[in-house]
Amino acid sequence: MEFNKTIPELSVFNIEDSKFFYTDVLGASIQYERKKDKFLFLSLEENQLMLEEIHDTGWNTGELVYPLGRGINISLEVQNIDIIYQRVKSHSLPLFRDMKVNKYGGDKELIIQKEFLIQDPNGYLLRITD
Repeated sequence: MEFNKTIPELSVFNIEDSKFFYTDVLGASIQYERKKDKFLFLSLEENQLMLEEIHDTGWNTGELVYPLGRGINISLEVQNIDIIYQRVKSHSLPLFRDMKVNKYGGDKELIIQKEFLIQDPNGYLLRITD
């Protein structure tokens, strides 16, 4: 397995709830798991994330309360956004922003993305794009 240069590690309230969301709902694969540490390394196509249940390890810079990750969104580019969107809808999960096409000005070109926003069980805002 090849590791990305940047891999976010998200502190989560409950590793099992997060595992269900990322694997069963979004379709991510578990690359490896350390059950004793309540840790998962996940991939969703070319995207990689690490999840670890909150415990006192000296990494926390402040109190962790819902929603986690305020002020950031994590963009996950996928091949077929429609499949993931349908899985989210089949689980009746609320969307933060429904699917739409957005246009963003780039340096020399217009970037067009189909995307939707959803919060994971911990409140992290995920932008799923194609």
